Amino acid sequence: MSLTAKQCAPCRGGIPPLTRDAALELLRETPEWSLEEDATRIARTFRFKDFAAALSFVNQVGALAEAEGHHPDIYFGWGYCTVTLHTHKIKGLHENDFILAAKIDRLT
Repeated sequence: MSLTAKQCAPCRGGIPPLTRDAALELLRETPEWSLEEDATRIARTFRFKDFAAALSFVNQVGALAEAEGHHPDIYFGWGYCTVTLHTHKIKGLHENDFILAAKIDRLT
């Protein structure tokens, strides 16, 4: 099943984060994203023509994050938006991070 066909499942903690190898495997489905901070986060920077377009994208990502119940860190300014994903409860990556990344990719 593709990542975009899945829903984020609540993570209550008590499980280990994904290993680097498992994260790299899921990264194949989200190739525009990069593995960061010793494989504990994924991130992607999106480029836009101006501030308004970046803000519109941020609002779309926010609505998607609320619907999925999984919330990224979002940084944006004139012409760019950087989205960073990790699962706070496990201090690392979970499949949810890749599900949301794949769904964010569909917004562009």
